[in-house]
Amino acid sequence: MAMNVRLRDDQTEALRLRAEEEGTSMHAILLRAVDDYLARTAHQALVRNAAREQTAKWAELLERLK
Repeated sequence: MAMNVRLRDDQTEALRLRAEEEGTSMHAILLRAVDDYLARTAHQALVRNAAREQTAKWAELLERLK
């Protein structure tokens, strides 16, 4: 799917410089950033869900420990 991304001028310039330093394209850096974000937030969601499940499972014990 094609999509447009609108960056501020300073972001565009920083991205251009980083791509040049890495010898890659701005597009490749943006794709990597999206992949990193999706992986990080998926992991955070798993941790949140596990915490909720464990809190519910051990609610009575946790209450007694207060």
